Amino acid sequence: MPAPDSDTADEPADFPAPARRSSAWRGQGPAVAVVSVGGAIGASARYGASLLWPTHSGGFPWTTFWVNVVGCFVIGAFMVVITEAWAAHRLVRPFFGTGVLGGFTTFSTYAVDIQRLVDTGHPRTALVYLAATLVAALAAVWLAVTAARRSLAWRRRR
Repeated sequence: MPAPDSDTADEPADFPAPARRSSAWRGQGPAVAVVSVGGAIGASARYGASLLWPTHSGGFPWTTFWVNVVGCFVIGAFMVVITEAWAAHRLVRPFFGTGVLGGFTTFSTYAVDIQRLVDTGHPRTALVYLAATLVAALAAVWLAVTAARRSLAWRRRR
């Protein structure tokens, strides 16, 4: 075995420097945090509504229906306000729109409710619920957007 060269034996090996963590996480970290906090608030509000107005087996899921309709109405008005009237902080939309309202509305429970109604022998109620939620949620968004825009136009004329 040849002896190491005396000139290079004491020099450190040429290892690459450890990779730095991506600055993307630092950029996304605050948004993830506010979505999480907002989601916890919205989901807690929805859970509270389900405790106040429980749905009976085989009955129309009124609580989930109204939670989704109200949530859609609020998101419609909110989006008009933050895009057309107010220069909101960059974390307002993720906190309130994605977090609070995303946690409050529950289209996954809507799907489970439909399946449960079908499984318990109430397919007509399931179909009515399916269609009524879709129509009411879209109408709520349209109504909120229209009302918010008219309100903003009226305030600008004053």
